[in-house]
Amino acid sequence: MSENEEKGFVFKDRRKIFSESEKEPEVGESKQGKVQEEAEKKEPPPRPPLPEVNFSTFIVSLSTEVLFHLGEFPHPVSGEKEKDLPLAKHAIDTLAMLKEKTQGNLNEEEQKLMEGMLYDLRMAFIRAS
Repeated sequence: MSENEEKGFVFKDRRKIFSESEKEPEVGESKQGKVQEEAEKKEPPPRPPLPEVNFSTFIVSLSTEVLFHLGEFPHPVSGEKEKDLPLAKHAIDTLAMLKEKTQGNLNEEEQKLMEGMLYDLRMAFIRAS
């Protein structure tokens, strides 16, 4: 054989893993192949567009985290509302630090958003404690 010719290999699984009530798959056809084909036919729903990345969406994202830790939203897996006050306080403190570090660098709209969010989150924290 020359170097340009390649040997082709064919792998056949000869194990009988299907139940008696099922018919034997055709040559080259397997259950896994069928399941994969069916999964490929079902397309997941389109993902909604992500919001623009800017300071305001970042602040809203952090505030959502605080509300989650205050038990305002259910856990996505368990479906139960869980409170974790130390994590909520940590996220509020992070927002307060950002407010301090960005002082003088925010436009009027961002400054109002930051102050309003911090006030609302602190009040929600007090209610939850």
